[in-house]
Amino acid sequence: MCATGQIAARVQVMVCEPIPGVWTDWMDSMLPNCGGKADPMTKHGQRDIKMDERASPVQVVVTANAKTADVCHDLKSGFMEQRMQDLVLSPPYLTDKEVDVSKFDPAVKTTHPDLVSSDDHDLYVAMKWSTLVTVRGINSFLQASADLAIAASSKDNQATMGEDDEDGVTVLLSNAPSSPYLVPSFVRVSYVSEENNKVAKWRMHGDFFHPASWEICKDSFDMSWIPGSLSGSGGVTPACHEDQKDCGQWWVYFAEEQMPTSPEVYANEVTPPLVQGGSNYIWMLTERQRREIVKVKVCVHAAGDDKATKEKCGDFPQAVIPLGDLESFLMNFTPNTALGKKHSSSRFPGYSRAEEREKDREAVKERKQLKDQEDIEKALFDYTIYPAALFHKDATIKAARARDFVITGAKRDVDAVGPQRVKSAYYDVTITKPREATSAWCQAISRKGLCTLYADYFRSSADERCLEACGMRKNWSKIDKVSADEL
Repeated sequence: MCATGQIAARVQVMVCEPIPGVWTDWMDSMLPNCGGKADPMTKHGQRDIKMDERASPVQVVVTANAKTADVCHDLKSGFMEQRMQDLVLSPPYLTDKEVDVSKFDPAVKTTHPDLVSSDDHDLYVAMKWSTLVTVRGINSFLQASADLAIAASSKDNQATMGEDDEDGVTVLLSNAPSSPYLVPSFVRVSYVSEENNKVAKWRMHGDFFHPASWEICKDSFDMSWIPGSLSGSGGVTPACHEDQKDCGQWWVYFAEEQMPTSPEVYANEVTPPLVQGGSNYIWMLTERQRREIVKVKVCVHAAGDDKATKEKCGDFPQAVIPLGDLESFLMNFTPNTALGKKHSSSRFPGYSRAEEREKDREAVKERKQLKDQEDIEKALFDYTIYPAALFHKDATIKAARARDFVITGAKRDVDAVGPQRVKSAYYDVTITKPREATSAWCQAISRKGLCTLYADYFRSSADERCLEACGMRKNWSKIDKVSADEL
């Protein structure tokens, strides 16, 4: 990232106890473009032990003391997750017991000035050691954050929706306190291969090797259309103009908390993610988002056990992902130790529909559809292997169906199966009528993150061929027999 010349990065490594200096030097030598020093080797293979006074881009922080060392090493304790949140947010109550909620400045950090995290930064990336953070991920997060900020400041969104406009899908963002505060969030994925647990292999979707999530499922999220959520050049101007109708973007809106396997699921209960529905494994915040969260945190801390005062503090941010750039928010996890592991009882993706899932399982047993095939039954109901391609498909279909229900309204044919007014041009196809090439190209563009990389083109150009794949067409594609007046 530093080699691009566009990012100046500093790394803060959190450990439970001091580590040998040789490891710090090694990490420093791996970051020459960020200001690190290449590892000096003498002719005899000996290291130069003299330390220079150059500021290293790497800082190792020992987060525990003698009393808390055991808790720090306990992966179920949530200790390190809490320390990571504290260092990034730097709320004033960490160093000052009495904080005046009405006067404090969230921009001022009161943590020790020697800490790298106490400096002023534009972006904070918090991650566990096995994360693959890419320039694409950072670029997409900043673009999505700018899109949401533009939507909230849009003049068209300042008025509340009337009863006629409420459709259960559209979400208006504004600067009003009642407006939901949305922050782009991540889902981790890993590679499901033939070497994985036997029951996990049954969930393969044609490939032997592809990224899949295990912390979410198709019941973990809903779809929302946010008007005006498209930022233009530089991220500071709106791409939607007053004369444009239905200009905006579809977003994946997390309705459940992400559910990892043990031990992390227990750590999340002790230290919940900062963003509801987000991940404790990998998360990012801009400086503006950090300040907003600090305001809520300080208010909640000052309220103590007073529930009435806490309710007035405002809500913590909600996790969302732009549909048109979904793959950029799926972060790679290695090694894939979680795959093939069973979730803890009552702590699994889709927990909000647990009763319905159990009924489905009973129905399968009654019909004897999986007789003498216990492995397949376990794979379907006891394990969650959610491929990235299936995530994209489910999200698209959910959005298209939600819009179809709104358009048909009372005229909807109860007995009809499938879409009646609008459909997904890419996914709603039959075997006898294959996809035309353009929609497949556009889908490939979306999956590679090019809708965001070339956002200026796709958002300002008159070329509308890829609007649907990029998640920017509210009414999707009309079914052939439907006239334009019916939409």
